[in-house]
Amino acid sequence: MTTVDTTLPTQAPGGAPGIEADPTRTRKAFGLIAEFETPGQLLEAADEVRKAGYRWWDCCTPFPVHGLDAKMGIKPTILPIMVFFAGMSGTLSAFILQAFTNAADFSIWALVWVTGYPYLISGKPLISMPAFIPVMFEVTILLAALTCVFGMFTMNGLPRLHHPLFNSRRFRRVTDDRFFVVIEARDPKYFKSRTESFLQSLGATAVEEVRDDDIAEENA
Repeated sequence: MTTVDTTLPTQAPGGAPGIEADPTRTRKAFGLIAEFETPGQLLEAADEVRKAGYRWWDCCTPFPVHGLDAKMGIKPTILPIMVFFAGMSGTLSAFILQAFTNAADFSIWALVWVTGYPYLISGKPLISMPAFIPVMFEVTILLAALTCVFGMFTMNGLPRLHHPLFNSRRFRRVTDDRFFVVIEARDPKYFKSRTESFLQSLGATAVEEVRDDDIAEENA
């Protein structure tokens, strides 16, 4: 009688790992999250984290918390300045375009030769600001709005379809009634044991490590 070995191979044909080749995976740590129950506790914790010199960290809340930006030491964004100069560029571009097409008689090279044409009709001045205003306004709003939207997405690192924090079952309460301080592992001052003890000293309800490829069931 021939005995058939039904044991799963540890290595698949061709050198590929089998099912039992690597039962454990090395998972990269994303950072630590500290849970707080009230906005007041979060504000105090954010102030202490900022004073401790951490750079790569954030606060997550179910609703806007007044004064949190100041406690975190967040500086004003450069986005309003970008939007202003984009709007000014639109205003000047629209004015130059209309002045060239209505009051100029010279040619410029723009992939093809383009020639201006003095548009004389009913005694209208060649450069008529009241007539130019609608186009200038529209181009100003267009460039300012596009800069605002795409600049915001770029500086926020969006769109992002997934984030390691979403893997934590505990973090799900951030949309309900819990407040979190998140310190990322890439921070120069991050040392797991030391940072964990620091967060616990701030009065956190719980401190949990989050890894990049954890699944929610592991954090139950």
